[in-house]
Amino acid sequence: MNRTAALGAAGTLVSGALIAGAIAATPAAAGEPRSGGSAEARGVQIAAARAAKEGIKWQECPAAWGFKAPVQCGYVTVPVDYAKPNGRTIKIAVDRAVNTGGPQKRQGSLVYNPGGPGGSGMRFPNRIATKSPLWLKTAQAYDFVGFDPRGVGHSAPISCEDPQEFVKAPKADPVPGGEADKLAQRKLAKEYAVGCAKRSGGLLPYMTTPNTARDLDVIRAALGDKKLNYLGVSYGTYLGAVYATLFPDHVRRMLVDSVVDPAREKIWYQANLDQDIAFETRWGDWEKWVAKNDATYHIGNTPQKVQAAWQKLRATAKKNPIGGVVGPAELTAFFQNAPYYDSSWAEVAQVWSAYVAGDSKPLIDKAGPHLADKAGNISAENGNAVYTAVECTDTKWPTNWQKWDRDNTRVDKRAPFMTWANAWMNLPCATWPAKQQTPVNVATGKGLPPVLIVQSTRDAATPYDGAVELHKRFAGSRMITERGAGSHGVTGLVNACINNRVDAYFLEGKTDPKDVTCGPHATPVPGKQAAKSAG
Repeated sequence: MNRTAALGAAGTLVSGALIAGAIAATPAAAGEPRSGGSAEARGVQIAAARAAKEGIKWQECPAAWGFKAPVQCGYVTVPVDYAKPNGRTIKIAVDRAVNTGGPQKRQGSLVYNPGGPGGSGMRFPNRIATKSPLWLKTAQAYDFVGFDPRGVGHSAPISCEDPQEFVKAPKADPVPGGEADKLAQRKLAKEYAVGCAKRSGGLLPYMTTPNTARDLDVIRAALGDKKLNYLGVSYGTYLGAVYATLFPDHVRRMLVDSVVDPAREKIWYQANLDQDIAFETRWGDWEKWVAKNDATYHIGNTPQKVQAAWQKLRATAKKNPIGGVVGPAELTAFFQNAPYYDSSWAEVAQVWSAYVAGDSKPLIDKAGPHLADKAGNISAENGNAVYTAVECTDTKWPTNWQKWDRDNTRVDKRAPFMTWANAWMNLPCATWPAKQQTPVNVATGKGLPPVLIVQSTRDAATPYDGAVELHKRFAGSRMITERGAGSHGVTGLVNACINNRVDAYFLEGKTDPKDVTCGPHATPVPGKQAAKSAG
């Protein structure tokens, strides 16, 4: 689950255009075939057969999309409702860069999802275009394919509020000072849910992980691949797990990295509470690192002093927002990058260090709103809308405020860094206007090949137990554990113990006879920003 960016309305974290006009209709058939399983299962077969026949018209990407040759773009048409495959349709945006090893080495397409829900995978083909070192070998064998999931970016984007309103700052402090603050946040959350229904109601009931998995199978067919090769990170691991459950004999190779716990009782309310505790652990890891490097950052030479400095910074920003725009909500949104990704450790510490030294501009630039960036604001609002829509529609959420209040108050005592911000982000689900579903029971199906699972032990966004749970559910799966590390998204980092096994899996289908534990990747260097993986 990826949720870094700014805090928006309802205290939500950010991750479009309106849906109106984005849904087209195809001629209705005389009745929907329902033999051979559910109506949705038959609908996928019909849509996939149609897509296989039509293929994808690859062409130069629109200039506004920002992808240059050798990346090509196209669309795949999918039903809005798979129970009615000849009803309304939307177009799913896809892009690719062809494999570098020529026809002799080609093994098909490798399709990618980076997480969210609400993340775009369209930057993935750039790993070929820019010759990303970690992916050179895999790029010889596969076309790298990205896509905007339904509701995202160029794929019938949904919206829940005006993007410019969404990014305005400062927001209310996510940590409530009393019942009045909680009541105000509850009101904002309900208004946000109502806005989703008003702006995007036509698609909301169909914004689910199972439907996105069905879209993925139609994309597979349109690509001309009999079986899917897939790389999923964060929420992309849950999408992969649901796909593998619905279409086990359509999987060729599947690698899931930084795993969402697929247990029905975790999706999604409990998963977010578990995440709060994991964030607190990783926040503590970063504070230790900042303290260890006090000679560089001058924030505090013990974790306790760093934490005290953080509390002081929050209090200062609450009393007088920094630059008039950076309050506690904006601070939380920016500083959460550190527990998310090692690659952000040095950057966040340096911005904070500059503020301590009297220069607040870097903090305002990084944590404040960018109202002039209209395209970026549309993307941010759209990402948050999709995150909310999918998580709220995927499962039945508690509707009793007392339960939310009791659970988050309890967790906040252990994990104050993220708990209330996370609660407000998800609270629209308590009053969600679309019918909520029952999650898929993720399990091994006939024909499922070995799935490769990669996970760090101290991941904040997707706690380690989630990977263990998926490993139990997928017979024959193999797990690579990065011990003592906690960056979210492991396969994009330099760690030969992991990188070599990823290559072996995708190139030769090889997994180790037993699960493997690797040492951590290199600790970030103070004062030097690490490079984030592409896509």
